[in-house]
This record gives sequence, structure tokens and C-alpha cells, in this order.
Amino acid sequence: MTTTAPRSQVTSSASSAGAHRAFLLLRTVFTVAPIAFGLDKFFDVMTDWEIYLAPWVNDLVPGSANDAMLVVGVIEIVAGLTVALLPRFGGLLVAAWLGGIIVNLLTLGDFYDVALRDFGLLVAALCLSLLAADRSKTA
Repeated sequence: MTTTAPRSQVTSSASSAGAHRAFLLLRTVFTVAPIAFGLDKFFDVMTDWEIYLAPWVNDLVPGSANDAMLVVGVIEIVAGLTVALLPRFGGLLVAAWLGGIIVNLLTLGDFYDVALRDFGLLVAALCLSLLAADRSKTA
């Protein structure tokens, strides 16, 4: 006679494995993407980043729009590294950063599609933080 685990244990185990894979995917993308975008602020290979800076933000920061983008690049690199090392906190940091980007884009008025995409990324970053919190409870 063979015994099998109760269905709730099997479902829990499968859910746990799925949550683990989701955590790894989100952690990877929110490590790599901010670092890549941050580095590109110094090289402008992907795009001319300054076009995404609202004039009111440019008026708040000292220096030129290019100077502001360099600071943004450093912050994005730090955010990516934080996700890699401390994903629970890093997910919240990236979500907050994306919130600022969304406000900037909405007030700029030309990039509503990018703002909506970034809102999806903000939700995903919050999911990463929640998954990381769950992992720390079970570890």
C-alpha cells in the first residue's frame, strides 16, 4: 500500500515552487534592467534619456538635464544592486523609483503609454518585495 501526501500538501509544494520561480524571475529582471538603464544614462545607446525629463523636474535639480540623467543613472544602478542583495527592500525601492518616473511622465504629457508600462513594472516590483518577505518568513 502506498501513501500519498494530502492534496493540500501537494498543492502547497507546487505553489511554493511556483512562487520561488516567480521570485527568481522578478529578482533577475529588477537587478538587470535598472543596472542596464542606469549604465545607459552615461552612454545614450538605447535612447536620448533627456526627452523623458519633465521641465519642472529639470528646474528642481541643479545643473543641466544631462547632469540630472547621470544622477538618475547612479540611482538606478544602486537600485538594481539593492534588489540583488536585499530583494525585499530593493523591490520597494524600485517601486518607489518607478512611482516617481510615472509622475514625471504623466506631467510631461507625451508618454502616457510608457507611464502605463511603468505602472505594470511598479506592481511587479511590489510583488517581488512580497515574495521576498514570504521567503524570509519560511527561511
